[in-house]
Amino acid sequence: MKIIIINGPNLNLLGKREPEIYGNEDFENYFEKLKVKSPLIELSYYQSNIEGEIINKLQEVGFDYDGIILNAGAYTHTSIGIGDCIKAITTPVVEVHISNTFSRETFRHQSYISPNANGIIIGFGLKSYELAIQSFVN
Repeated sequence: MKIIIINGPNLNLLGKREPEIYGNEDFENYFEKLKVKSPLIELSYYQSNIEGEIINKLQEVGFDYDGIILNAGAYTHTSIGIGDCIKAITTPVVEVHISNTFSRETFRHQSYISPNANGIIIGFGLKSYELAIQSFVN
């Protein structure tokens, strides 16, 4: 099984950025733990702060991977292009957010990804990624 995690803008700053919201662990360290917990899954990771690069990666993997875990960060609330891309690909997508976006600013309540995602996991910290992996396995 091949699953990719795609993270959007500013998620490269996990562990440094607003630790009261996002925690103290950087994603690369957490990703290594995820790989250990999921030894039967070919797990890969991609991060970009650039919307078009995220779309390019979705198109690249969107027809032959078994699953995509997408945390598009702020693009969740602004990118019709990413939403349209998810609609166009065949690989199932699970939308993930570390924080509970509904307990934050009102603009974070809108998602252009959710209507085309297979599911949404919100507010469980970094464990949200592990729950998303489980959704593909079970």
